[in-house]
Amino acid sequence: MFHKISHQEIQASKPSIEEVQRMKRMPLYVVLDNIRSIYNVGAMFRTCDAVLAQKIILCGITGHPPRKDIDKVALGAAETVPWEYSPTLTEALVKLKENGVKIGALELTKQSMHYREAKYEFPLALIVGNEVEGINEEAMPFVDFAIDIPMLGRANSLNVATAFGIAAYEISYRFQKHA
Repeated sequence: MFHKISHQEIQASKPSIEEVQRMKRMPLYVVLDNIRSIYNVGAMFRTCDAVLAQKIILCGITGHPPRKDIDKVALGAAETVPWEYSPTLTEALVKLKENGVKIGALELTKQSMHYREAKYEFPLALIVGNEVEGINEEAMPFVDFAIDIPMLGRANSLNVATAFGIAAYEISYRFQKHA
């Protein structure tokens, strides 16, 4: 019979905030482009903590810490995941490109490939776009490749934080496999 691990047992087994801040991180930069929902932002902080992403770059109207509503969803991840704010997406992408970072887009394009078929090269930035409009067109000249997640029903896409979670775990798996 299975026995559920209590919240206290789980917490006792986890590293401290300071230990997490010192851990070696996967060279994945997550670029959030005009994310409207602060709850999606909090969820993506939490996923970035889970995979030890290098940094979150919050662009445009995307909310950023310190905010109680981010903390409510992120459950402490805003303290463990490095982040920065960039007023414009272009500014953030220029900086990443100058540092030799490959740019991927989680977006439906005519050239998008299945997220499991993509070749991920590190360091890597993954742009995640607005819940309705997707990634701003100004980002497309910077993009080296685009990935998508197949949708078998009528919906065009998954919730942005859910889609990011799927992609982040695939990228993490690939990184660990080749590390």
